[in-house]
Amino acid sequence: MIDPFGRDISYLRVSVTDRCDLRCVYCMAEDMTFLPKAEVLSLEELDRLCGTFIDLGVRKIRLTGGEPLVRKNVISLVRSLGARLGNGLDELTLTTNGTQLARHADDLAAAGIRRVNVSLDTLDAGTFRAATRWGDLDKVLGGIFAAKAAGLHVKINAVALRGVNEDEFDRMLAWCGEHGFDLCLIETMPLGETGEDRTEQFLPLSAVRAKLKQRWTLNSTDYVTGGPARYYDVAETGTRLGFITPMTHNFCESCNRVRITCTGKLYMCLGQDDEADLRAPLRDEELGDEGLRTAILEAITRKPKGHDFIIDRRHKMPAVARHMSVTGG
Repeated sequence: MIDPFGRDISYLRVSVTDRCDLRCVYCMAEDMTFLPKAEVLSLEELDRLCGTFIDLGVRKIRLTGGEPLVRKNVISLVRSLGARLGNGLDELTLTTNGTQLARHADDLAAAGIRRVNVSLDTLDAGTFRAATRWGDLDKVLGGIFAAKAAGLHVKINAVALRGVNEDEFDRMLAWCGEHGFDLCLIETMPLGETGEDRTEQFLPLSAVRAKLKQRWTLNSTDYVTGGPARYYDVAETGTRLGFITPMTHNFCESCNRVRITCTGKLYMCLGQDDEADLRAPLRDEELGDEGLRTAILEAITRKPKGHDFIIDRRHKMPAVARHMSVTGG
């Protein structure tokens, strides 16, 4: 699948649920209204949809949410997709908040997942509870170490938030180095109304990187995972530090990703509202597989050059109304 700008679309992010057991302040409002179950694709439908994308050239799939591991029987989908590894699919990964990892890590590894991204913005229990509105840090740490014990490579994703965790990055980098985890820092994005002032939250990673370089030796590397992060090797720890900078350094020129929601909406860009409904052709028996393929290929022709994210005093409202939890991380 080649988009209008010559980019090979080989990476699919699949949201299996919009539900989550946390309410992170940059991602969700505290009082969320979730989708009725009738609107959500079955696991079998998600599997068929992913299979069609693989047939069309997708080589990497990342399962996301919400929190993907709160979806009942989601491991059956992981196993089915894992069976495609080496048969069109090169990699299957998962992004999680870690709350359910302790009980699922072994099953994820057995199904063929080798890497997981865990969202963890702080190592302070009080700050964690405030940032997630009610999360238990110890439970998440237990999940992280269960994943490590299962043989999964762990990358920690931390959203940089001014006044929340900006003084913790040295500590987090040292902790990740101690345990062999990579760390990726992410700028907050204007997605969905969260009840928070994003102009107060926003912390440019250019400033964070400059501060970290005063203590750590960060060597440029050509290491990539297929996502938008720019990585550095950390000489003191032997691990990697990544930066995802949608606000201060647009990474759209190399975007190879599209996203499917749990209702079958295909978003060609995280930061744009244009979408394609794949649920209708998926459920239309007369159209069959060819109709689904046609709908996907038509949508790819509409993939935009990039997003238009802005956060400043004149742009306090979200760039798009949907929350990150709807589209998937």
